[in-house]
Amino acid sequence: MAGVYVPEALIAPRFLRLHETTVVSSNERKLLQLIWRNPGISRSEITGHTDLTQQSVHRILDHLAERDVILLGSAKPGLGRGQPSPMLNLNGAHAYACGISVNTDIIGICLIDLAGKILGEREVPLRELTMHHALHLVKQQVEELQRQNNLAEDNFFGIGFAIAGYHVDGTRHNAPLPLHEWSMIELGPIITELFDRPAWVINGGKSGAIAESMFGIGRFIRHFAYLSFNYGFGGGVIIDGELLQGGNGNAGEFSGLYDEIETDSRPALQYLIDRVNGNGIDVPSIHYMRRHFDRNWPGVSEWVDEVTPAYIRLVNAIRATLDPQAIVFGGQIPPALASMLIERTKIFDRPRYGVHRGGPKLIVSEIASDAAAMGAAIMPFRRMFY
Repeated sequence: MAGVYVPEALIAPRFLRLHETTVVSSNERKLLQLIWRNPGISRSEITGHTDLTQQSVHRILDHLAERDVILLGSAKPGLGRGQPSPMLNLNGAHAYACGISVNTDIIGICLIDLAGKILGEREVPLRELTMHHALHLVKQQVEELQRQNNLAEDNFFGIGFAIAGYHVDGTRHNAPLPLHEWSMIELGPIITELFDRPAWVINGGKSGAIAESMFGIGRFIRHFAYLSFNYGFGGGVIIDGELLQGGNGNAGEFSGLYDEIETDSRPALQYLIDRVNGNGIDVPSIHYMRRHFDRNWPGVSEWVDEVTPAYIRLVNAIRATLDPQAIVFGGQIPPALASMLIERTKIFDRPRYGVHRGGPKLIVSEIASDAAAMGAAIMPFRRMFY
């Protein structure tokens, strides 16, 4: 696969508009976004949310229904007199996608359908595995989930692939040391060759932000910053419901705020594991810590106290520059640990004339599973459908 890797060029023809290279038109995308946010919305209701005429809305919806992208259901009750208006839903059976999230200690896998239903989740431990061996095990797990759900190969739309590390160019990322074999290589072609499907590659923090946007607080809040606590520390930014990429594809790489000395005092979970293990508690991985975390473990409070100044500076930098409605604590952080940081938060507020400047709510993510894998799974649909 010479040249620039373009996943859109590899989409199966059955998903494309007739005689076109796109999956949906811009107007179709707008209506699909409305249906995603308002499942069960009626055809008559949807017209009031767009600048399209009723005739155009009906024509577009009929075309999407003919392609089996949406389902026209029974009439919605309680809408008054006149012609009954069918309820609209995305058709999950039209397509499904796979999300793969590579962290330093584990690979998360998530299968999701077009309507956002999670079809299955799996994990592959990564310790001491080569990239080739790990991906082979991932493919086995994906095939097993396909069998369990009786999923047709023809409906397999594509792969979302998330990896810890910042974006370099194309589908290359610079990952932490435990993932050195995955770093600085074009990942898109490797995943495409393995699954024979287009692959959209993204940073894990951004993928978590996408999951939060689609399944978490993003259903109610349009502007938020997402803090991704993993082996390292990063995140993503959602502005008006859309992921902020930045000029180099690295908006939300919050660790970049710290210099060479401060970087050891940023809230990266690798340092907490070192601290806890040094105090005689056997915590083999971040994944283990998330599941078994105890705030009373020796070393936890001391670590939180150490990282608090760097954490507070970050929160205030986000507040001052992005002005989000919320800051979400996500990634692999145990909720109890997130609460410890929130308890120590200090906002640099200087009221003028007795009036305080508004600030973000601090919210612990309620996504219990692998948010980066979920975000990766929904990403192909978010990019191409809604």
